[in-house]
Amino acid sequence: MREISALNDGWSFRPGFDPAAVAQRLDGPQVSTVSLPHNAVDLPFSYFDETSYQRAFTYSRVIAWEPRFEGREVAVVFDGAMADAVVYLNGVEIDRHSDGYTPFEARLTGHLRPGDNILSVKIDGSENPAIPPFGGAIDYLTYAGIYRDVWLKVTAPVSIARLKIETANELADAKSVSIRVDLANPAGAVLAGTLTASLSDAVGKVIARTSAAVAGGSTRLDFSGLAGLKLWDIDSPILYSVTVALDGPAGQDALASTFGFRTARFTPEGFKLNGRKVKIRGLNRHQCFPYVGYAMGRAAQERDAELLKTVLKVNLTRTSHYPQSPYFLDACDRLGLLVFEELPGWQHVGDTAWQANAIDNVEAMVKRDWNHPSIVLWGVRINESADFHDFYAETNRLARALDPTRQTAGVRYITESEFLEDVFTQNDFILGNEELPGANRARTALRDQRETTGLKHHVPYMVTEFNGHMFPTKRGDPEQRQAEHVMRHLLVLNAAYGDPNISGAIGWCFFDYNTHRDFGSGDRICHHGVTDMFREPKFAAYAYASQTDPSDEIILKPVTYWARGERNIGGVLPLIVLTNCDEVELRYGDLSKRVGPDRETFPHLPHAPAVFDHRHFSQAELGHWGMRWLDGEIVGYVGGREVARLRLVADPLPTTLEIAPDRFELVAEGRDSTRVIVRVRDQAGNILPFFEESIDVEVDGPARLIGPNRIPLKGGTTGFWLETTGVPGAIRLAVTCPRFEPQSIDLAAR
Repeated sequence: MREISALNDGWSFRPGFDPAAVAQRLDGPQVSTVSLPHNAVDLPFSYFDETSYQRAFTYSRVIAWEPRFEGREVAVVFDGAMADAVVYLNGVEIDRHSDGYTPFEARLTGHLRPGDNILSVKIDGSENPAIPPFGGAIDYLTYAGIYRDVWLKVTAPVSIARLKIETANELADAKSVSIRVDLANPAGAVLAGTLTASLSDAVGKVIARTSAAVAGGSTRLDFSGLAGLKLWDIDSPILYSVTVALDGPAGQDALASTFGFRTARFTPEGFKLNGRKVKIRGLNRHQCFPYVGYAMGRAAQERDAELLKTVLKVNLTRTSHYPQSPYFLDACDRLGLLVFEELPGWQHVGDTAWQANAIDNVEAMVKRDWNHPSIVLWGVRINESADFHDFYAETNRLARALDPTRQTAGVRYITESEFLEDVFTQNDFILGNEELPGANRARTALRDQRETTGLKHHVPYMVTEFNGHMFPTKRGDPEQRQAEHVMRHLLVLNAAYGDPNISGAIGWCFFDYNTHRDFGSGDRICHHGVTDMFREPKFAAYAYASQTDPSDEIILKPVTYWARGERNIGGVLPLIVLTNCDEVELRYGDLSKRVGPDRETFPHLPHAPAVFDHRHFSQAELGHWGMRWLDGEIVGYVGGREVARLRLVADPLPTTLEIAPDRFELVAEGRDSTRVIVRVRDQAGNILPFFEESIDVEVDGPARLIGPNRIPLKGGTTGFWLETTGVPGAIRLAVTCPRFEPQSIDLAAR
């Protein structure tokens, strides 16, 4: 049977590359021992030179001969390496891969020898114009390194290369599954034997089995009449699994994959999931993290999916602008988070060789991810690029041929571009191109799709970016800018909900991210997120979260720092309260006002904000606010019953230094991690928005701090990640700040 083992530890790493040394162990003063995932050059939080990693690096590792290798296929599988990788074994080049986002497999069979074998990998992080996404400007960074997991795979001479699972009759009582089994046979052995497929539920109970004789390189196995099975949906993401076993003269093998029963279709009347209309409310995601770029493992990838689904309450994420971690996609499957996945690229399309590489990327993306029920669209057009008929005709043809179960899409920002895909996906930044009076902004938050498509009829249509660079906002920006940031997201969401011919809208973007010097705020950061780089929410995050049903979670978030003189002129009106409550009450001294959702401005949102403004107060009451600033209180009601209450203090003082890890128990083996957020709160528990002193972090035990140990607070919060070192034990995390007594918490690596 196949044996898969992690090959992440014990790598030697050195900047530069010497072709004469690929058959030797790395040594010298610049050599360090590293574990994967690994970032070739760790970067500061901001203000750095991104060319520091745009060069060659060398990784090497010993692979000792083992008796189990005899007569079997041995390969090293790389989940991802940025950007141009060449693999050597004992000085002989055995593979190369010119794409930083898709996996590749280096076959060691025939090159291994008794004793120690030297595996060397040259990684070139240069922005090579022959490799997508390079050749033009890019508004994100492509950090060099072997930044995803690496595996040692040992199989029989004939093994299962991949499974393609397709479902049918999904909405019927009796469902069907078809499994195409592709075999790997690199040595050209005789293809014979039996394939047996087992269908299991989420707890591993076998529901059905079927067998078939091997029929060449691809064999199909079918299940039909499957009764009592449930659909995969965003609210109930039920997963099933298929395990296929091969028993043949060349040996045995087995491969498993999860999948779900669901239908997903974009139509001119909107998006339909399992036959019912669902309005898409999404956010774009990059895969980067502070200091270490792309090199974060499973836990951090899964946590991003959890934050999108359970904190921000979105139902779809777009993997802008490249295929992302399998761990992230697996988490989307488990959580019920829809995914629009696209090929690598940003605006630029190169020559025919470049285009051929991009076409290969489409194939690799689809084959890697075609069993994920969360993925509902293949992005087969370079983000925001011009029309290239032959190129995009081929990317569409290939995606449809490989996976006829999903539609294709291509993100553009030019209008009236050639429509070759199944779904017209458009970046719409009309809100922000001009300052419009409040009464008109809601009507012009999005273009009519016929204006962007140039067609007289409606087509399947989705907005794939809005806001973002039109109104960058930092966590600690003034209250009025934060409120405008919130309004812009609300206005577009309202417009999307109000147009039945728009499937939905995906905001730019989930979190702030590092970028090239040509973009962002000059600090190598695009402050475009509804959260900061540590995924800590800005006010605009609650524009999304508040659209969830109150039975899921009560959201009550006033968009204010509650300060008499923070805004121009002063006061806190208009006061936006992002909420899914039926009514919101504002209490100030002996003044009390209760209002419902602002349906005048936001008639289409599932949950419009409550907005307290001059419409709700007489002149005498407005004078009541006066010069003396008082505490306030916000109370939320659902069905006439109080469900939430917040106190806003007039004299906020730093009262609590909060240390909040996502998890307290980590896995010692490998490189598990947890995010830790530090917040300074006032006496009522509110974050102090302008507390920007620094904290010092100390870690005692089998974990390390990612990044520096002195970290400034931004907007009253900051964050960092802790990573295990491979040894079990107790971890003590201590945080000090001059304004507080030292704080510590206990974690554990098990």
